[in-house]
This record gives sequence, structure tokens and C-alpha cells, in this order.
Amino acid sequence: MLASELTKRVVVTLGGEAVAQIRDTVFDARAGRITGFTLSGRGLLAGPLKESLPFSAVHAIGPSAVMIPGETALETREMALGADEAGQGQVIGAPVLTDQGTEIGTVLDVVIEAGVSGRVVGFEIAADENMDRHRRKAFIPRGETLAVSGRALVVPAHARHFVADDLPSFSAQVEAFRAHTAQPYPDGPATGAGGPA
Repeated sequence: MLASELTKRVVVTLGGEAVAQIRDTVFDARAGRITGFTLSGRGLLAGPLKESLPFSAVHAIGPSAVMIPGETALETREMALGADEAGQGQVIGAPVLTDQGTEIGTVLDVVIEAGVSGRVVGFEIAADENMDRHRRKAFIPRGETLAVSGRALVVPAHARHFVADDLPSFSAQVEAFRAHTAQPYPDGPATGAGGPA
């Protein structure tokens, strides 16, 4: 799923009480996963809440709501944001570079693995001519260790061969990328691959 699809989704307890709505998704670039959400109140004039929702407290993500066990799952805002400022920043709009230094586009959205792991499997990017002069948008997988260089995201150069034009076909490309990454190379050791998407 796309992180942007979660914005404004209602947060509901298992008891059926709507307690907030998702405001922003908090992404830990070093860990390559979503750590939580900032929240806003419900209603037209409701502003940001002092509480946040850590991803570990999410019971389920449905098409209309994010389910939590109860209001006790909400924590102070700093808990979801984390203390490490180095791995934080605006991801949307950040340039995407290959590990060979070629800029291939800018981040439009973050692709999250289905389930409750919060694992980021790739990015939707606005592709530039270095990526493909005929493709305007593309989904590209991230490496197992996501490098962050200043304000840019760095992906393996070979990830360019596993792009997709839409989200449904991206899952197969992620699996192919992981299988390719797990293969030993003639001139070096194999790198680890993750579990299924």
C-alpha cells in the first residue's frame, strides 16, 4: 500500500470508537520501516493531537480505518517520532540516487509491505531522463540497507531493472529484485534478501 493512502484514515478502537485520524506517516530511513503516525482530531476544524500512534500498536489496517486495541495504544508524540533526528526528514520530494551516483528521480510516495510489519519495500518516484525518458512515474524497490545521503535516498543501481508502472505489478518486481539480490555474484559475496512481500 502507499503511505499517502493512510493520510486522513480514521483511527478506530476495537470497541468501535473513532479516536483520531492519521495526519502524517513517520518513516525511519535507517530501519527502512514506518515507525508510526502523527494524528489529528476528527472534524473540520480539528488540529493536530499531542498523541501519536506507534506502528507497533496497530492491530489492523483496513480500507477505511486503522484499528487499534484501545486509546491506551496512543503515546506522546515524541514516542512515534523517536529521539534520533538524523534519520528523519521529509521523504516526499527527496531526490533518489543510485549507489553509483546517478539521480533517477524524486520520491512521490512510500510503498509499505502488506501486513503489520511497517516495512518499506520501495518508492513511487517521478522518474527523470536518467531513469527512463518515456516513463513519468515508476515504482522502484529499495535495497535491504537503505542508504541516506544528506537529504537524498540511495537505492542500488540494479534496482532500476526491477521497476513497475503500477502498484499491483510492483509486488512481483519486489520479489524478483529480492531473488536477484540473494544470488551470489561472480566477483563478490551474496547480500541478504528479505522475506516475502
